[in-house]
Formats: sequence, structure tokens, C-alpha cells
Amino acid sequence: MNNKWGKLTFNKDNKVKLKFLFAITLLVTFFFLFIFNRDLFHLILEGDMDTIRSHFADNLLKAYVIMGIIMVIQNSFTIIPLILVITINITLFGIVYGFLWSWLTSIIAAVLVFISVRYLFKDRLLNRFRSENLTNIEKRGFAYVFHARIFPFVPTSLINILAGVTAIRFKHFLFGTMLGNFLFFIVLALIPAGILSINLNEYEIGMILFLCITLFLGIRRVYRQKTRSKHHLEETIQTEKEDVLLEEKRKSN
Repeated sequence: MNNKWGKLTFNKDNKVKLKFLFAITLLVTFFFLFIFNRDLFHLILEGDMDTIRSHFADNLLKAYVIMGIIMVIQNSFTIIPLILVITINITLFGIVYGFLWSWLTSIIAAVLVFISVRYLFKDRLLNRFRSENLTNIEKRGFAYVFHARIFPFVPTSLINILAGVTAIRFKHFLFGTMLGNFLFFIVLALIPAGILSINLNEYEIGMILFLCITLFLGIRRVYRQKTRSKHHLEETIQTEKEDVLLEEKRKSN
């Protein structure tokens, strides 16, 4: 694999190895989670926090591994609500470590899906999307990923897939995911922490976050425009004063 900052490239041999590794990973994940931990998976889907907490009481390492796998599943198929995954992490690990583990595993999961789509399934998926939409996404790059992360009307898995089938640079996808998820996860983490109402779903929270960021950017833009106008006015006045002084000097001479 040739790795350049912002661009990943694979030769044919590495593509074959990657496909084999991907198949083995899926197989191991299936047996580990769905066969040996079927009851636990059902508990996670049902959101039974007390039973989940008691299940992992004596084995936090297993909890970290299982919840990491769950985040990969969430980023691949979005069959598990993101707010549920974050709530379970915070219940198991506390508000700080639960938030950080959710954020870190979401980045890892997104990157895994992004790379898998781009180098394994791009040819099969490319024709399923309109070329105009893909072109628009490519032009927006970082902005598309960042806005989609904090404005979650697009499922997490679809964000990763669309970015993977387009020519978005890897570093733009990575930074957009890191920053967008960090902001969005902070707000989502406030629900299990009891700061925000549990009646709000993640789409409503995303709308609130998006509006807050938009308002902040709007206020900052207006402030900068006013500041620039003020500086321009001061420069104009200063220039006029200098012109007047120069004119007076000319007349006196």
C-alpha cells in the first residue's frame, strides 16, 4: 500500500489481501458478536442499561471491545441508533471516558467503512448514486463531511459510503469526521448525563447544534464586516485628515 498524506493508493496485490482481510474480519465479528454474544446483542438493541452494566461489571476490557464493534456496525449499517451507543458507553465508562471512547471508535469505524467502500466496493456502488450528487459532494469535500456529521439527516453509514465512492481526499474526510463528531457527540452525551431532555432525538439535537453553529458563524461574519467597515472608515478619515494637512502645507508654502 502506498500511503500519501491526504491520498491512499493500493496496488492489485494489496487489494486482494485487503479483500481477504475484510472477509475474515466480518466472519470473526459475526461469530464473536452474534453467535457467542447473541443475548448481549439483544440487550444492546433493547437498551437494557442495568443488565448491560451487570454483564460487563467484571470485564471492562470486553466492554470496550464489544462497544467498539458495535460502533463499527453502526457506521456500516445504522441499525443501532447512535444515541443508544453513546448512552451505553457513558453508562459503562462514565461521562468522560464514555464520550472519548464513542468519539474515538466512531472515527476508526468511519475510516474502516470509507476505505472498504473506496477500495473494495466502489465499482459496485458507484452506479447507485446520481453523478450530479456525487460531483457536488466532491466539490464540497470537507464541508460535506463536517455538515453531514453535525446535521444528521443523512445516516452515518451513508455519509461514509458517499464519501468512499467519490474522490473526496482522505484527510478531508478524516478531519471532517473528527471535528463534526466531536461537536455532535458532546451534545448527544448531555442526554445520558441528564443535562438535556431525553425526549429529544438525535435529529432534533442535530438541528439545534446546526442552528447554534450557523448562528455563531453568522454573528461572527456580521462582527467581522462591521469591524472591517469601522477600520475602513477610520482609514478613510485618517487619509482625509492627511490630505487636508498636505493641502494646508502647500498653501502656506
